Amino acid sequence: MKATLQATRINLFDFSSVPMRTFHLTWITFFCCFFGWFGIAPLMPLVREDLGLTKAQIGNVIVASVSITIFARLLFGWLCDKIGPRLSYTILLLLGSLPVTFIGLSNSYESFLLFRLAIGVIGASFVVTQYHTSVMFAPNVVGTANATAAGWGNMGGGATLIMMPLICAGFIALGYADATAWRLSMVVPGIALFVMGIVYYTCTQDYPQGNKKDIQKEITKTNNDGATRMSIWSICRDYRVWVLFLAYGACFGIEITIDNIATLYFVDNFKLGIKEAGLIAGMFGMMNIFARALGGIFADKAGKKFGLRGRVMLLGMFLLLEGIGIMLFSATTTLFASIVLMLVFALFLKMSNGATYAVVPFINKRAIGMVSGVVGAGGNVGAVLAGFLFKSEELSYRESLFIIGVAVVFVAVISFALTALTARSSAPESLQPVLEPVKA
Repeated sequence: MKATLQATRINLFDFSSVPMRTFHLTWITFFCCFFGWFGIAPLMPLVREDLGLTKAQIGNVIVASVSITIFARLLFGWLCDKIGPRLSYTILLLLGSLPVTFIGLSNSYESFLLFRLAIGVIGASFVVTQYHTSVMFAPNVVGTANATAAGWGNMGGGATLIMMPLICAGFIALGYADATAWRLSMVVPGIALFVMGIVYYTCTQDYPQGNKKDIQKEITKTNNDGATRMSIWSICRDYRVWVLFLAYGACFGIEITIDNIATLYFVDNFKLGIKEAGLIAGMFGMMNIFARALGGIFADKAGKKFGLRGRVMLLGMFLLLEGIGIMLFSATTTLFASIVLMLVFALFLKMSNGATYAVVPFINKRAIGMVSGVVGAGGNVGAVLAGFLFKSEELSYRESLFIIGVAVVFVAVISFALTALTARSSAPESLQPVLEPVKA
């Protein structure tokens, strides 16, 4: 692709250029995806009562919501390289809207679990988001673009925890019983996903110069099947990909775990109502309005000065502070201190998210989709492992959080070790294009 067509700066008030229009539509779409993916999470106290769920069953639901996403992210990472992000996102949105809309048909633990499993596929939206911004922006701002688009999209996780209880309360005010209100509430994000699928198809394009099928002959040989297969093997052999896999599990994996359990945590530990607990839990997600973007901005600055090694060192620092913050949060028994510490560790967690995907575009420029998919899947592996802790009858939520904090610190140490192996990647990044130029 012609590097000159990639945006070299981010102008938030530009809605006409292809890169910036894609940027805005991508984060808005990702925002809506969080409503579908985690819309049921703040309503779980009502679902628990309606379906008579046990702690272990709720734990299984949490695991289901993130486990299928592992495979979905790998699939849609491959699809982005194969058919382009525009069609990939459209397919995901239209199909994903179905289980979100119809989860209200659940009348047992088993049926609810299956719907929650199917909804987890929507989590692959992150990979498409990161792929699309990666190909639209030049190396000097790609980390900032990736982190900001993902962060503002992730903000949907916080908005969901705040707004879904209010939507549910609206249905209750109209006279519906609690057991009916939570079911009707999920129709709202389902419709939003379907609408965004149509919008994304009609208003975006794959690359700065057009859609993949229209410019196929102009795309470099690195995009043909043989090169893609070779790149997949390169990804599997590249230890840096697996370190990022672990790192993303230790930050985004924990983020979506907190999104799943935060409302229940504050209801059970501080005897709050569902709306009050949802508001506090929503503050965690709303940190994405700036925190993830900060991770990308700081990473781009570190990259300009120290190259790839600087980006990875910064990631390790953020992870270390995140892990310490989670351990302190787990030991706090007062509501005010819990809120403060939650926001502190949320800051470093979300900056870790941004810093991770400020590294991804520089790992394998021939297969950005697959690298994004593998690393993104790491986030969900982390969430699955954390989910098993929260389903345990022997461990309290506080004890589970402490174990998670220790694990995050361990991953931070591994990330620091990676910096010693990336000395060769310290060249100025202005000389490291995200995509190779198209041969005329």
